[in-house]
Amino acid sequence: MKFKASQIAQLLNGKVEGNSDAVVSTLSKIEEGKPGSLSFLGNPKYFPYIYSTDASIVIVDRNFVAEHPIKKTCTLIRVEDARIAFAKLLEMYQKAKNNRTGIEQPSFVSKSASVGQDVYVGAFSYLSDNVKIGNNVKLFPNSFIGENSTIGDNTIINAGVKIYHDCIIGKNCIIHAGTVIGSDGFGFTTDNNKVPHIGNVIIEDSVEIGGNCVLDRATLGSTIIRKGAKLDNLVHIAHNTDIGEGTMLAAQVGFAGSSKVGKNVQMGGQVGISGHLEIADNVKIAGQSGVGNNITKEGSIVQGSPSFEIGQYRRSYVLFRNLPDLEKRIKALEKILQELKQSAEK
Repeated sequence: MKFKASQIAQLLNGKVEGNSDAVVSTLSKIEEGKPGSLSFLGNPKYFPYIYSTDASIVIVDRNFVAEHPIKKTCTLIRVEDARIAFAKLLEMYQKAKNNRTGIEQPSFVSKSASVGQDVYVGAFSYLSDNVKIGNNVKLFPNSFIGENSTIGDNTIINAGVKIYHDCIIGKNCIIHAGTVIGSDGFGFTTDNNKVPHIGNVIIEDSVEIGGNCVLDRATLGSTIIRKGAKLDNLVHIAHNTDIGEGTMLAAQVGFAGSSKVGKNVQMGGQVGISGHLEIADNVKIAGQSGVGNNITKEGSIVQGSPSFEIGQYRRSYVLFRNLPDLEKRIKALEKILQELKQSAEK
């Protein structure tokens, strides 16, 4: 698809500076810009590239001031916020790319399944009995949707996603390749017998889940990912966990069962959360931290394993990073004391 600078400016409520008839057909990073490509300038670190880029169109902030001449082949579009504007274009580009409809063969759709309008079902997908698929849902190849599961309007299920029985996926969600939703939780009795997990997983609207995540079904009730939450790749959510609205979990975060996380919580990569905990709203947990106790104060920032308040952690870190030096000093003092003792005994 090709777009003129004037068309892009109209979409973004921006102003063209240069050739309004400049045409682009692809996107690029500003440092790798080529003729016919569209880029953006948002981070001051990349300002020098605006003077050398070969991109045909670059989106810049409205208040950007050029310190050197810009190539005549480069047209600027000035907007309120270049990063937000470019993200909007990326979203539009992605939607256009995913705008597929129809049921490819071979695939299986149960006679009792309900499929909405403008749905795409990729080859080798399987829709089980009593599945309900909303309008404009995209199921890419090798998707599996278990019995009695529901997927809301405009949701994208990427290749190889497996959704077990009785799970509920909301509207406008994106689930990336290889993710498993609704597998059994890790629960066994003391005599090593498996505890049946007969609950489900509920994913509310506008949730995005990265690739190769696993969300276990509840023992009873539901494992819940609430509206607007974002999960990076390789995240594990154990049975009966409740993730609050707008919460963001970076890669390799792992939960034990039945913990409840508040709204707008942020967790860095490889954070581990013990079972049956409560974490308050707006808490931030630094990467590789291990949380073994409730965090009840809203807006807390913690770090470490076991985790504690970040100010205390930093003060402690100053001490324990110097432990080898302190050990040497202690040994030197011990040697001096030993020499003094021996002198005193003489």
